[in-house]
Amino acid sequence: MSNPLLEVAEAREAIESARDVSDEIDGVVAPVCDVAPTAIDPESLSPHATFAVRRFRHGAWQAASDELAEEVPVALEFNGISHVVMLATPADIEDFALGFALSEGILNDRRECYGVDVSATSLGITAHLEVSSRAFAGLKERRRNLTGRTGCGLCGTESLDQVLRPLPSAGEPLRVTHAALAAAHAGLAAHQALNGVTGAVHGAAWCSPQGEIVCLREDVGRHNALDKLIGALAREGRAFDSGFVLMTSRASVEIVQKAAQVGIPMVAAVSAATALAVRTAQAAGVALVGFVRGEQCVIYTGGAALDERV
Repeated sequence: MSNPLLEVAEAREAIESARDVSDEIDGVVAPVCDVAPTAIDPESLSPHATFAVRRFRHGAWQAASDELAEEVPVALEFNGISHVVMLATPADIEDFALGFALSEGILNDRRECYGVDVSATSLGITAHLEVSSRAFAGLKERRRNLTGRTGCGLCGTESLDQVLRPLPSAGEPLRVTHAALAAAHAGLAAHQALNGVTGAVHGAAWCSPQGEIVCLREDVGRHNALDKLIGALAREGRAFDSGFVLMTSRASVEIVQKAAQVGIPMVAAVSAATALAVRTAQAAGVALVGFVRGEQCVIYTGGAALDERV
C-alpha cells in the first residue's frame, strides 16, 4: 500500500533538487569565442584574397591556394548621417552608393547627388553622399536603421508597409528577341572577371535590345550587384529604358523593385522568379523572364515585349 506522506516528501525532495540544478545552470557562463576576424587593411583593399587550402582531386589530397571573394562592411552616409550598413565586395563603391540611393527611391534623379567620397578604415568602408535638401528631407521622413546581409532581400525594413512600396509604372515595353536573350547569356562569362577568379559572386549585366552586354557589375550580393550596375549607368548618363538587365541569380522581389524604381523595363535572370517578384512585375509593368540559359527561357510577365518566334 502506498504511503501518501512518503510520496509528498519525495515530491518535495525532487522539486528542491531541480531548483538546485537550475541554480547551477543559471550560474554557468557560456564559453565565448574571443578571436575576432583580422582587421581590414584600408591600404590594400581588394575584391578577392588568396588563402591556402587542401583540395581533393584525382583521388588524392593536394596543397593548393584559392582565391576567395572579399566582403566588407560598407556604410552609406547621407549628408553626414549614417543610413545603412551592408556587406559588399569592395569594388565600385561609388557606383554602389549612387545605385542604392536611386533604386531605394532616396534620389529621384542622378542630379540630386552632388558627390560621393569613399573612405576606408580597419572596420570597413564608408561612402559619404552629399544629396539635395529634398532628398535628405525625404530620407529623414522614412528613417530606417538597417543591418545588411550579403544574401538578404529587404535588409531589415522596419515596417510591413515599406516592404511592398508603391513603384513607378514602366513605360513603353522594350522589344527584345529570344536570340538577344541567348546572346546576352552567352556573353556573361567573358564579362565576369571576379567570378572567373573566385566562383562566388553574382553579376548584373546591362544589355542592349540586341543582346550585347554593355556594362556589368559584380558583388557577393545579387542586389548589391544590381545597385552597382544602376549607379554605373547613372554616372555614364545612360537611359534606363534603353536596355534590359540580366542577373546571374534568381529573380526575387527586391530585384524587380530596384529595376522598376529607376525605370528599367525588363529583367531577365538565369534562375527562377519568385511568386512575389512576378506579382510585383505585373503591377509595375516590368517584363520578367527567368531560366535564361542558352536557347531556353521562361516568360513570366510582359510577353508582348518579347519576340516569341523561334
